[in-house]
Amino acid sequence: MHLWDLARIRYPWLTPPLPVGITGDVSPIAHDYLLDDYLRDASAGGGRVRVTRIVHVEAGANPADSLAETRWLQGIAGKRGFPQAIIAHVELEKPTAAALLCQHAAHANVRGIRQILNWHPDPGKTYTPRDLLADESWHRGFALLSRHGLSFDLQIYPAQMPAAARLAARHPDTPLILNHTGMPVDKDAAGIEAWRAGMRALAAQPNVSVKISGLAMLDWRWSRESLEPFVMETLEIFGADRVMIASNFPVDRLFGSFAGFTDAYFTVLAGLSGEERAKLFARNAERIYRIT
Repeated sequence: MHLWDLARIRYPWLTPPLPVGITGDVSPIAHDYLLDDYLRDASAGGGRVRVTRIVHVEAGANPADSLAETRWLQGIAGKRGFPQAIIAHVELEKPTAAALLCQHAAHANVRGIRQILNWHPDPGKTYTPRDLLADESWHRGFALLSRHGLSFDLQIYPAQMPAAARLAARHPDTPLILNHTGMPVDKDAAGIEAWRAGMRALAAQPNVSVKISGLAMLDWRWSRESLEPFVMETLEIFGADRVMIASNFPVDRLFGSFAGFTDAYFTVLAGLSGEERAKLFARNAERIYRIT
């Protein structure tokens, strides 16, 4: 999940003029979203999930403010207990990466780093001007993560998955957590097959896990039936020990309620045992993000 205080930290994607990307119009969430807002969303509507621990993933702050975001979140954790895990942001290709990793890692709740890597030849879908997975300076920065015991939250498109699988193989001591169900952005037959093949390549690396979330960003009129194939195939490919259900709030709030999403996931996963559902909704996240 994500929090932001727009008066404290700069978020270019939430600041007018608002960009239009794969999520469409973000104006409904372009305002402060604080811990109590998240807890209110999570408890509204009679949903079947009770939030007891939180993993906060960096929220697209201006890179110059990424350390300020970590300090702010650690301060909230000191007062409120949440978030129990923080995934910070560092531009790993920059000369400043080594120093910033040290500074982020000095915060008690920091568990890993995310740098969004989604690259696509379609300008309307790409997040980055070039594919950083093909950048040697970025790879040198990535190699520093293991010195601090940090994981990496991996947000990419399916076409980038073979390169990401090779990255995981070269760094077996660095856990990688694939974000948003692998973001199957191209929904034609070739695109779905690329997603499926890429997911298998990543799952072949034992240090890779996956979060099921964000599917609505690519399916604005989603239904339980449209989510189910991606949820179940992800579970089949990775297995119940390496899959986590994530809220992606408040971004997924653009497309539905917290209770609506969690109820859909519970319905899709109704055939699992109670133990397996406990892993997907809590225990795997506790283990992978090292929450005690």
